[in-house]
Amino acid sequence: MATVKELEATARPRAGKGASRAVRREGRIPAVIYGDNQPPISIALDELEVRKRILAGRFLTTIFDIVLDGTKHRVIPRDYQVEPLRDLPLHVDFLRLGEGATIRVRVPVHTSNPEAAPGIKRGGTVSVVAHAVDLRCPADAIPESIEVDLTGLEINHSRHLSDIPLPPNVRPATKANPTLVTIVPPSGYAEDVKATADAAAAPAAAAAPAAGGAAKAAAPAKGAAPAGKAADKK
Repeated sequence: MATVKELEATARPRAGKGASRAVRREGRIPAVIYGDNQPPISIALDELEVRKRILAGRFLTTIFDIVLDGTKHRVIPRDYQVEPLRDLPLHVDFLRLGEGATIRVRVPVHTSNPEAAPGIKRGGTVSVVAHAVDLRCPADAIPESIEVDLTGLEINHSRHLSDIPLPPNVRPATKANPTLVTIVPPSGYAEDVKATADAAAAPAAAAAPAAGGAAKAAAPAKGAAPAGKAADKK
């Protein structure tokens, strides 16, 4: 069961840019609750509290109970806007969650066991191709992250979403099978591999002409009788 956070809200009867600016001057953030086949509700939240929640991380995958006039509304943030210069929150959209709701969320990708990856031991570097993936899951069972185990991963090899075991009732949101991580070769790796292959092939290449010359020396000259027959004539 996901941990549910709580936010206190007040009603925001007026909409529009002017009303939103008035709310911000009071140190509050305009927000809206929508979804679950119910009318949207305009609310205002404490600016410092919202900013703290955003900076804490995982804001868009956290379930909240918004308390408004004594009533709790179970929601999840769908989007938020911030002021570009001061990085202050300006507005938040919340999706209302009905009983047993299944939602689409973007979950971060983490890696583990780099010490067990042969490719890293040989000088390769982990490249996280997808830092997050879109999943469908129960609203009360949102994974904190998707963990990619690097055990056994070689240079130029990758892990895809289909390689990762997902929690129960969690599935990819699309049919795509994105690459999550790959082991990037170190600088000069391709040249080293070619040089090693050339060195391994050199003895075989040198032995081939020598073997051909020996075969020619052993063969009798054209028109010459085999050694055994020449001895019989004498």
